[in-house]
Amino acid sequence: MHRNLRSFLDLLRRENDLVAIEAEVDPYLEIAEIHRRVIEQDGPALLFKRVKGGQSPVVTNLFGTPKRIELAFGTKPEQFIKELVSVAESLLPPNRKELWKHRSLVRDFLKLGTLTALRGPVTEVINLEPHLDGLPVLTTWQDDGGPFITLPLVYTENPSTKKHNLGIYRMQVYDAQTAGLHWQIQKGGGFHYDAAEKLNQSLPVTVFLGGPPALIISAIAPLPEDVPELILASLLGGEKLRLAKNPIGAAHRLVAEAEFALIGHAPPQERRREGPFGDHYGYYSLRHDYPVFHCDAIAHRRDAIYPATVVGKPRQEDFFIGDYLQTLLSPVFPLVMPSVRDLWSYGETGFHSLAAAVVRERYTREALAAGFRILGEGQLALTKFLILTDSPIDLHDFRAVLEHVLARVNWQTDFFIFSNTSMDTLDYTSGKVNEGSKAILMALGSPIRDLPREFRGELPAGISRAEVFCAGCLVIQGANYSAEPEQAARLAREAVFAAWPLVILHDDAEVARSTTDFLWSTWTRFEPAGDIYAAETTVVRHHLAYQAPIVIDARKKPSLPNELAVRDDIAKLVDQRWREYFSRQ
Repeated sequence: MHRNLRSFLDLLRRENDLVAIEAEVDPYLEIAEIHRRVIEQDGPALLFKRVKGGQSPVVTNLFGTPKRIELAFGTKPEQFIKELVSVAESLLPPNRKELWKHRSLVRDFLKLGTLTALRGPVTEVINLEPHLDGLPVLTTWQDDGGPFITLPLVYTENPSTKKHNLGIYRMQVYDAQTAGLHWQIQKGGGFHYDAAEKLNQSLPVTVFLGGPPALIISAIAPLPEDVPELILASLLGGEKLRLAKNPIGAAHRLVAEAEFALIGHAPPQERRREGPFGDHYGYYSLRHDYPVFHCDAIAHRRDAIYPATVVGKPRQEDFFIGDYLQTLLSPVFPLVMPSVRDLWSYGETGFHSLAAAVVRERYTREALAAGFRILGEGQLALTKFLILTDSPIDLHDFRAVLEHVLARVNWQTDFFIFSNTSMDTLDYTSGKVNEGSKAILMALGSPIRDLPREFRGELPAGISRAEVFCAGCLVIQGANYSAEPEQAARLAREAVFAAWPLVILHDDAEVARSTTDFLWSTWTRFEPAGDIYAAETTVVRHHLAYQAPIVIDARKKPSLPNELAVRDDIAKLVDQRWREYFSRQ
């Protein structure tokens, strides 16, 4: 569809969906705050033409609306995926009639793959004395550990199998030649580094900035391990991906149409502190040790444009990208997981915190088996809370989903909490890194209870407000966690809440009035094994059986990192300069 970033930007100009900002702007905090305000208003992509201290313009908010994602890819990829799944289902066993019906797929398959040329636009300039600190790298939040490359397309190959991975892993720029590689758990690049380190070898690493929009999206896609991202990029782009020979003889070919290619390596046994960083959960991720990228050379276009994004409390640009990828890949789920009919992860929670699925229950407890299958699939393994139902329902409407579930769940047999499991690196609710717990909540068959829709009664001591989120779910405003850490356990035994299947204890009950606020402030602030309580818990055949109400303590705990907030002077600066930024529009 678009061979390079330039083609996409040209289309956005024609669609009046790109604004060029001529005023000089600072990559330290200022650009990020402009970006956040524009995306909050569903505004256009932004091209900052004069960036303080940098030689290249910066473009952000490329995919921050569903419209721009459609302009980037059109409808062809979705149609191809759906037809491919249909073929896989109809050609078992194969027959000539069905093969002929889908003959157009053969032409599409011939377009998949890569094409290598001697050179490309990315090789126009080769710098053998690289300076990473000369790039217009953004600092997006004031307590970040430094400037971070936020849209790096990090390419690696397994040293043994040569299978590749292309992923977006943030990179903190330390100095002119080194940067951090945030290879958190369950990431393909990290697996490659682990394999190289066991061989005591440096891992060749090439980082692309820009290129075809399809390449950027493919690097984000949660594909199963060893499924090639470059093939997905080719599919989304509608043609073979053009590569160029490496101009310095390093291990990897270069994406010919990229804006920049950072060519380097990650030595074994080398770690350096990385962070903090304001991430997509809406909090700072803390400082931890990560591998180090050593830059050996930088190749780039003569007039290279530096692409960046800004993450923070949802909804940001990554929210729209995540929703698109889920929609694109959802037809594949029933093919690879036959008991799963539909699946959705909620971007408002940072995606990994909460997912829901419609599953089959053709025999007793098949739904639970489907849940285990989901939690064993790639990045879905990092899901913290999984809701399962066997009834067709629109999973995008979370209020309706939760109400449907609460009318059906049997707390005695259908709620499971698994302790001592892996957890997303960016989720600190357990107080540990990469460790925590998971929960599966099943709701099968017909309703077994009528749900309350209005709270009546006197609020217990320490509770100042109660708001209904949906039928069966009550949000209550309690004491500060430090003042009464055991409040949730006490409230689970209060008779006034006995009719409510689910009670959420919050610092502010106002969150019940917005689905987005409810999802974010609930699921990013509790860990199943540490923050869920019941009126009574008994052990039956080694299973924990619960009696409602179930109380989730979603108050902000002292162990959670700081919530992201814009510094006052930056907010005032952007207020004062707002008309200057957009004076020519």
